[in-house]
Amino acid sequence: MALLDFIKKQFIDVIEWTEDGDDVLAWRFPMADNEIQTGAQLTVRESQFAVFVNEGVVVDAFGPGRHRLSTQTLPLLTNLKNWDKLFDSPFKSDVYFFSARQRLDQRWGTAQPVTLRDKEFGAVRVRAHGNYSFQIADPKLFHTQISGTRDRYLTSELSGQLFGVITQHLASGVAESGIAFLDLAANQTVFAGVVAKSVEPAFSALGLKLSGLTVQSLSLPEELQKILDQRIGMGMVGNDMGKFIQYQTGQAIPDLAKGGGSGGGVAGDAAGLGAGLALGQMLAQNIGAGLAGASSSAAAAIGVKPDEVMALLEKLHELKTKGILSDAEFDAKKAELLKKLV
Repeated sequence: MALLDFIKKQFIDVIEWTEDGDDVLAWRFPMADNEIQTGAQLTVRESQFAVFVNEGVVVDAFGPGRHRLSTQTLPLLTNLKNWDKLFDSPFKSDVYFFSARQRLDQRWGTAQPVTLRDKEFGAVRVRAHGNYSFQIADPKLFHTQISGTRDRYLTSELSGQLFGVITQHLASGVAESGIAFLDLAANQTVFAGVVAKSVEPAFSALGLKLSGLTVQSLSLPEELQKILDQRIGMGMVGNDMGKFIQYQTGQAIPDLAKGGGSGGGVAGDAAGLGAGLALGQMLAQNIGAGLAGASSSAAAAIGVKPDEVMALLEKLHELKTKGILSDAEFDAKKAELLKKLV
């Protein structure tokens, strides 16, 4: 009976994989009860790897090319089987193919806001979304750590794990970089590079290579977004005192129009709005010239009155109270205005 079973066996002489689906990462060649014929041809395409597994142990791996299978090309398998060096026999071993193509446009994102620790703002909660691409770099490691002995392993089965790896390393990557969060928020390319550098070791431990990662959206808390917008605005006006106060006045006008005036009601709103507009006008007509380097006599000729200076100081104090001006900025502006009274 054993002889009859041997005669019925079919010997495989061609081993290859044409990748029957874009989602397949690993595929086991169907062996059934067949054995690989000595001298069989193994074809591994440019975008593939092939791995031989005997009794659960990876014994050989092949890169792209056409390989003739024999005891010479499978030395480790030969040693395990203790084959006579003078006798070439058919052998049975599981053959797995792995796709080395890049898997593009894989999505990642924070389901809940992630807390990042920043040296300037302390704890910051943000949401981030983007995409990434990866490919198999070490088929032996991927087989032992991920795909195992299954007939096929799909990209969709791995995406959830990789999604979690990226979000898990998001906070630690930013913290370890030491880069101020506002600098990262203003440059999403830098942000993506920081996250990718933090994630790469976790991908490598699975036999994968992170080919690329992008940050497509970054949502900041409302209060932090206001600070960022204000810094961008101040960067546009530079150190010009006149433009600075005009910018701050413009920021304050919406609040004044909503009832920020000192008189209360419609009259108070109008007064507050009018005061804000007057602040900008007086700046253009009076303060700008003084801060541009005019002498005290020139300032007197312009005709800045004490009550006008006091009105400006009150408005600046209001901006400081609302958090638009810092204490240091308010003190600097106050000192400039008080010089007008000399």
